[in-house]
Amino acid sequence: MTAAYDSPVVLDRRDGPYGEVVLRRQGALLQIIANGCFLMDTSDGRSERLLVDAAYGALDGRPAPEVLIGGLGVGFSLAHAAADARWGRITVVEREPAVIGWHRGGPLGELSAAALADPRTGIVQADLVNYVNETSDTFDALCLDIDNGPDWTVTEDNDGLYASAGLASCARVLRPGGVLAVWSAKPSPEFEGSLRNAGFQQVRTEEVPVARGVPDAVHLGVRPG
Repeated sequence: MTAAYDSPVVLDRRDGPYGEVVLRRQGALLQIIANGCFLMDTSDGRSERLLVDAAYGALDGRPAPEVLIGGLGVGFSLAHAAADARWGRITVVEREPAVIGWHRGGPLGELSAAALADPRTGIVQADLVNYVNETSDTFDALCLDIDNGPDWTVTEDNDGLYASAGLASCARVLRPGGVLAVWSAKPSPEFEGSLRNAGFQQVRTEEVPVARGVPDAVHLGVRPG
């Protein structure tokens, strides 16, 4: 447990392609900070695991579905997917080389080493917005966790991903009947409407209660087909 009086210790600080990224340790926790904005830490991971499980549960029982995870973060989603033998290929798109390095040869490797060694796993260093617009690859599920939610993006360039054009790009990389799962720091009824307007079906939200404040949420939608 991290005591309230533990001061964060900066383990690494780098200027990345989208600004400054910092890895800190506070007590037993590792934290990622981007441009001064707290992104995530290693304290829980329930909602990140739900992101993966809810996506699988919304699929139609197809064998060995292939999943695209948007954002490596502290590795909870990747580790959980790799621990589930039902998934087929697992592709993670992460735009910050520093974050990839912290997993491959740094402190975050303690969470992701087994997943990175899994032959199903592949890491792509790219901006997810560009990736879903440009790739010719397709997947059965897209688990999106690159922001604090549709209403609180890390960089302004990500805003369009949650609007009609961005959701159309997400649908483009999904196979018919594929699932889009989007992590959010709070439920967003407006985003549910955006999913429906973009043509997604079976739109719903699953929530994870937190100790204080509004619950974390996973928004889900299925591509018709």
